[in-house]
Amino acid sequence: MAYYRQLGEVPPKRHTQFRRPDGGLYYEELMGEEGFSSDSSLLYHSGVPSAIVDSQVWQLPDLGTVANHPLTPRHLKLHDLFKAGADGNNVVEHRRLVLGNGDVRISYVAAVEVSPYYRNAIGDECVYVEKGSATVETVFGVLEAREGDYVLIPRATTHRWLPGPDGVHAYCIEANSHIAPPKRYLSRFGQLLEHAPYCERDLHAPAEPFLAEGNDVEVLVKHRGNGPSGIVGSRMTYATHPFDVVGWDGCLYPYTFNVSDFEPITGRIHQPPPVHQVFEGYNFVICNFVPRKVDYHPLSVPVPYYHSNVDSDEVMFYCGGDYEARKGSGIGLGSISLHPGGYAHGPQPSAIEASLGAERFEELAVMVDTFRPLELGEGGRAVDDGVYAWTWAGRHRE
Repeated sequence: MAYYRQLGEVPPKRHTQFRRPDGGLYYEELMGEEGFSSDSSLLYHSGVPSAIVDSQVWQLPDLGTVANHPLTPRHLKLHDLFKAGADGNNVVEHRRLVLGNGDVRISYVAAVEVSPYYRNAIGDECVYVEKGSATVETVFGVLEAREGDYVLIPRATTHRWLPGPDGVHAYCIEANSHIAPPKRYLSRFGQLLEHAPYCERDLHAPAEPFLAEGNDVEVLVKHRGNGPSGIVGSRMTYATHPFDVVGWDGCLYPYTFNVSDFEPITGRIHQPPPVHQVFEGYNFVICNFVPRKVDYHPLSVPVPYYHSNVDSDEVMFYCGGDYEARKGSGIGLGSISLHPGGYAHGPQPSAIEASLGAERFEELAVMVDTFRPLELGEGGRAVDDGVYAWTWAGRHRE
């Protein structure tokens, strides 16, 4: 996100001496993407950011996946993953893997406990707050996350989650790449353009540095390795607290964006899914379907036409309102529908006639489209309803 910000104290010129009140030097850290060839920020630490005193294995939860074979559309009921409640759970360690491939992993968690300090060294995270609230402390400062927020956390950002009084339900999208606004909405210098459905005023970054003290501070690090999923974990213990940044500046930092600030793009006839796009990563996109005025041609059909996912799998997470196209399918709040590539999908037949004459849809859904096939994680397999695929036909051949 090439949008410059400065917080706290920084020297007048980069890579020059910057001294503490006691005369010692602050330690400058460049946090940058793509090998010094993309967005970056400079952070100024009181302590040495590389000083670790221990490193141990962090045993990750089950990240294995199985192929969606035979090819089947699926309904996954995410709320059933935490029927027993969220007691004892935190956002970092208790995620349940729902779907994944080599580019992106989708998990779900209900949490009430403060998480450990955490850093994802594999890719950016986009965490959608389905319900509740949380404070997210980061090395850049503090974010306040509320219901409907996307929390964008750049790769290798040390942070932790502190759920609000009612806990937090989070839909976690973990990339193997960076996540950013769609390129077609950006100028060649990175400014969001006039036709974009949101602008920089809608992005909320930390407002001031956040300082903490402590010694021998453990940080959980998820990173690349030779495990079955290609992902392993380490517990790295730092000599001093990583939240010791007195100031930073640059174009790389965490921020929130609330789905209510997305301005829907509508037309006389049904608009294709790309108009709902909000972010993109390598080999996947993130879209949201928000409450909106719908098609106003006198003969319009407001629900989607049937379409074949020739190049992608479509994952829809239903998180608010009443999704018109899925009426009669068993889909409800907290549901995921998976429509894999190679399968033509669309509305339930009864939903087409029922939508005629509608002027607004009061629905809220987060969609991820991937350009490599998605496989089922242990969480997804645990809450597959087993009957969704046959709802268009109204029967299953015995």
